[in-house]
Amino acid sequence: MPYGEDLRYAERIDDIGMGGFKVVQGDGFSYGIDAVLLSAFASGETGAKPVKSRLKMRVADLGTGNGIIPFILAHKLPISEIVGFERNPVALDRAVRGREMNALENRISFVLTDVSQLDGYDGFFDAVVTNPPYFRRGSGIPNEDSAKFIARHETTAGINEFAKCGSQILKSGGDFYMIHRPSRLPDIFEALRAATLEPKELQLVVPSSNEPANLVLIHAVAGAKPDLKMLPEIAVYNSDGTGYTDLIKRIYL
Repeated sequence: MPYGEDLRYAERIDDIGMGGFKVVQGDGFSYGIDAVLLSAFASGETGAKPVKSRLKMRVADLGTGNGIIPFILAHKLPISEIVGFERNPVALDRAVRGREMNALENRISFVLTDVSQLDGYDGFFDAVVTNPPYFRRGSGIPNEDSAKFIARHETTAGINEFAKCGSQILKSGGDFYMIHRPSRLPDIFEALRAATLEPKELQLVVPSSNEPANLVLIHAVAGAKPDLKMLPEIAVYNSDGTGYTDLIKRIYL
């Protein structure tokens, strides 16, 4: 698909900044640094244990949106095969067009489904990544037609459903990577353990040094024994206002 061809109303094509890949965006909601951090976390670039390297390793992205995480992972994990699952047909259509634009048809596939209704993939994946909605059901001003509201708020599926689905489709010993808000950690740990996903690594993300964490990265392993490791926090911006920290700059390479 030539650049600019087949764009819908209010859509645009943005450069991801990694691998020369691009992404189709629109509806007033664009991917943020959350997706970039999660991809780097799963790839081992922030100090966590990366996805176990296997020939033709299979990675699932639950709630893939416009496919941004599969595109980044295709760059960072070159031997992976990635499947993105998404319930919103408009977002999924953008992901499919982005895949074609980036010539990744042989490595990435997309499936239209809700994580609470995902069948046929039991024990299929080596790793699962997910950037689920951050806000509980009933929070915020409901607007079910808003792409931004659906992406940020639990509607048909919440933390419990994402954890249960991840456990269902992972191989024994498979890796589960999530990014979320620190305020939801009690809910996250409860959901992960209920789904036999044992938290193994936790890494806080701060806007800059000496500021409170606003994001948290969690790595869990299917069927593992309890043993949680705290990783050094990630600062996104330099405290002197000079832009991204060196780690974030390296992640974008």
